[in-house]
Amino acid sequence: MNQYLKRILNARVYDVALETPLEPAPSLSARLGNRVLFKREDMQPVFSFKLRGAYNKMAQLSAEQLKRGVIAASAGNHAQGVALSAHRMGCKATIVMPTTTPQVKIEAVRHFGQRAVQIVLHGDSYSDAYQYAQALGEKSGLTFVHPFDDPDVIAGQGTIAMEILRQHPGPIHAIFCAIGGGGLIAGVAAYVKQVRPEIKVIGVQTTDSDAMYRSLKARRRVQLADVGLFSDGTAVKQVGEETFRICKKFVDEVVLVDTDAVCAAIKDVFQDTRSILEPAGALAVAGAKLYAKREQLKGETLIPVACGANMNFDRLRFVAERAEIGEQREALLAVTIPETPGSFRKFCALIGKRNITEFNYRYADPKEAQVFVGVQVRDPSETGKFVKSLEKHQLRTLDLTENEMAKLHLRHLVGGRAPEVRDEILFRFEFPERPGALMNFLNSMNHNWNISLFHYRNQGADYGRVLVGMQVPHHDKHALNVFLDTLGYPYWDESANPAYRLFLG
Repeated sequence: MNQYLKRILNARVYDVALETPLEPAPSLSARLGNRVLFKREDMQPVFSFKLRGAYNKMAQLSAEQLKRGVIAASAGNHAQGVALSAHRMGCKATIVMPTTTPQVKIEAVRHFGQRAVQIVLHGDSYSDAYQYAQALGEKSGLTFVHPFDDPDVIAGQGTIAMEILRQHPGPIHAIFCAIGGGGLIAGVAAYVKQVRPEIKVIGVQTTDSDAMYRSLKARRRVQLADVGLFSDGTAVKQVGEETFRICKKFVDEVVLVDTDAVCAAIKDVFQDTRSILEPAGALAVAGAKLYAKREQLKGETLIPVACGANMNFDRLRFVAERAEIGEQREALLAVTIPETPGSFRKFCALIGKRNITEFNYRYADPKEAQVFVGVQVRDPSETGKFVKSLEKHQLRTLDLTENEMAKLHLRHLVGGRAPEVRDEILFRFEFPERPGALMNFLNSMNHNWNISLFHYRNQGADYGRVLVGMQVPHHDKHALNVFLDTLGYPYWDESANPAYRLFLG
């Protein structure tokens, strides 16, 4: 393994790569009770650490190899590194990317490579693209630049560890690295364990792309049948031979995190840096949080490598929705209440000053109403206490916080037609986004009117957008107008909306 120490010390990465900062994370550190420092590899010119390994590999090629050109397979970040390296070196590059690659990464490869790069989209995962690239490279006489399973690539990534130890000479409990094929953690571990062997090197994978975790447990390389694609940068079915050999010798352990934990980690990094990492880029942060809690660490220095920020903008909707659940700060509940005027108000009174993140209800039964509600909580123990409080008041409650179907689909499907509802009118409101706005609405409303539909989801705006169905007899129209004017919330009558008539009326 001494060869890696020499390779890392002599790696040619700084022709294109930056020495990235080791940045304190004050908010996350305070929450965890440990000192967290982000290694900001998302600040590289290609917004990922992959540039280091790609350039170091290509810098070792002969003039003849560069003249013929290179080929690579990548889910996006390695591709950008190869593209920029090819442009700088004046050689042609063919990049094979999975068809599932986010558009932001495809466009970035075109941008960094300019005229030096040809992009080929093939297969659903990195492994599919890899097999196609190897066959195409052999046929065309191109040199394959592996994204992880190559000593020069591993050495290039290992320069991250060299920088960390130089930037923070004091005690470090652990360094955390995301694992796809294993190039990053192999390079970091190969350097750290020969220079500062007391520092733990911990890998992090998602529960649905855990090839290294399974391989280390089995003590042989395991090939996964399928991989999850949320963290597309680490969606690898089988780790490399060389990376597995190094990890088996030097990596202390691999921890697994789920999608919600990754979303929460993206939010954590944003709160401390105002930067948005991609899922693979935030994996190490999620792993550091899990490890610190599991080991009950206090006062230690933890360094997650923030390894990439090539986030598809459209994915932010999903991340924002799942981050609160991932941080265990949102409880999703199904609550059964009596279908009588006033019961809705009673239920909201029991919620108290807790912030409501979501409220879905549609009339379905003359005796009972099923409400799907999201509530902000400080921790899971508060969820349990709240459920007990509702049960104490004879409101049957089911905790759906960990129910994947509910989180992904049910919240968007609550409701439908209610043929038994009479005198229903539909209004769209803008509630001020502050505690008490809902109770003010309910207390101002005529207690004889029944709420037959209610939908609200906190989208982080200044106003809460709320859809409300009310059963208001025709002779109460004047009282309705007085209520709307007195309430003072902006509103729109949607009773004649064709979408309402088609799906809800």
